[in-house]
Amino acid sequence: MPDTASSPARQAAPGSAGTPRRVLLKLSGEAFCKPGGFGIDPDELELIAREVADAARSGVQVAVVVGGGNIVRGAQLAAAGHIEQATADYMGMLGTVINGLALKEKLLTLGVDSRVLSALEVRSVAEPFIRGRALRHLEKGRVVVLVAGTGNPFFTTDTCAALRARELECGALLKATKVDGVYTADPRTDPTATRYERLTFAEAIERRLGVMDLTALAMCQQHGIPVVVFDFKRPGNIRRVVAGEPIGTRVERP
Repeated sequence: MPDTASSPARQAAPGSAGTPRRVLLKLSGEAFCKPGGFGIDPDELELIAREVADAARSGVQVAVVVGGGNIVRGAQLAAAGHIEQATADYMGMLGTVINGLALKEKLLTLGVDSRVLSALEVRSVAEPFIRGRALRHLEKGRVVVLVAGTGNPFFTTDTCAALRARELECGALLKATKVDGVYTADPRTDPTATRYERLTFAEAIERRLGVMDLTALAMCQQHGIPVVVFDFKRPGNIRRVVAGEPIGTRVERP
């Protein structure tokens, strides 16, 4: 597939001239629960939904890829030898469906129209992911919640986020975390750790900084999709980052 990163169809990215028209937000499953917990915490769900709604009301088209680690951690089950990895990965995909439905329902109660599109066929609760359908929902101002990863085992939700960002012609991939960017070391255990404001993809890959998995980073690098890593727990941060404010760490081409 040719690289069309500079084509008119692609949207401006946060930090570049102009406000992006469309972004892809990646939320981990752990965002739905208290630190160290499992399941869906009502207060955490409220926080996430209000932040997404705030960004959507700013006029930016928002697609969200959700993880499922708060429901089931398939990689851990597979590593322990209890379940074959492919099956464990499918279990993880079903966990993302649960999170996506919760986010969609909360957005609706906040007055923000939303749709869940799934890479696995679960027609009674979600629409199938079809690129054209997702684009139409976005153009109509709906938040599109993307669940079940890519629909294939052995691929992370980070890779799904990079893939969907390219498919949906998003101006940037926003990775919401519980820290305010990418650091030289773990700031929770190393007081000397310092935060990067900007990195190239090559630097992030070479230094193995854990921004995203390597497949996802390589895909974003190939297609020129900048990645912004930021703390979503601070109220208003999602809206600020889509508005181009210098928040968190920006990973991009030189």
